[in-house]
Amino acid sequence: MDWFENKDFSKITKSLVEVALIAGDILKSGYRSTYKISKKEGKHNLVTEYDLLSEKTIISYINKKFEDHSILCEEEGAFEKNSEYKWIIDPLDGTVNFAHDIPMFAVSIAVAKNDEIISAVTFHPLINELFVAEKSKGAFLNGEKLSVTNNKKIDDAFLTTGFPYNLNENPNKCQDRFLNILKLGLPIRRIGVASLDLAYIAAGRFDIFWETGLGPWDCAAGILLIEEAGGKVTHYDGSKVILKNKNTIVASNTHLHDEFLKFLNNL
Repeated sequence: MDWFENKDFSKITKSLVEVALIAGDILKSGYRSTYKISKKEGKHNLVTEYDLLSEKTIISYINKKFEDHSILCEEEGAFEKNSEYKWIIDPLDGTVNFAHDIPMFAVSIAVAKNDEIISAVTFHPLINELFVAEKSKGAFLNGEKLSVTNNKKIDDAFLTTGFPYNLNENPNKCQDRFLNILKLGLPIRRIGVASLDLAYIAAGRFDIFWETGLGPWDCAAGILLIEEAGGKVTHYDGSKVILKNKNTIVASNTHLHDEFLKFLNNL
């Protein structure tokens, strides 16, 4: 995947691609192998040794090439430094799929400068789909420029969603909201990898995605991919997404956004 070397990307974006490919190779080598699985808080909230190996590899890479940059990652937490730059890392998004030999998972990494996302990569290693975005330079899939759908009718929308690990507690009334959307009678998919859901919005494969309880590592890269592809991402109340724990996210092709929010919030 040397196409990105010919793009006018920054050093940070090219480094993101390089380390995502390295991490992706680690995940490919571990897929359907024998490994240890641990459980975190929440039903089926798993972590494997490949989550940890991928994350440690990415952290080591950053510390060698950008030693003054801060890091926020899913497993190890935050490594704060006096820097305007922060790397936001999901070393294996879709761990439950990975642990059950379902071939849907990804590496997702973003870099924020003063809390604004400037570079993003989401990599599906099993099928070599590399989604890349840089602020004001567009979003790409394996070198091809991405664009969200132009669908303007909610009745024609193709949706994707996910559920939090504490779904049984109905956080943020997610069960009620899901029922609201079900009543629209639209096709809905749940692939279990939020970073890919968001990348697929950018690629025009889905029209709308929504989920509650997402961490910054789940959605940081996807936000930039979608915005650079002409889409829109907000919280459930329509406000700008602030990258913090337990985000609510609605992502769309822009045209359907406000109408979808009305259905989602009809509680």
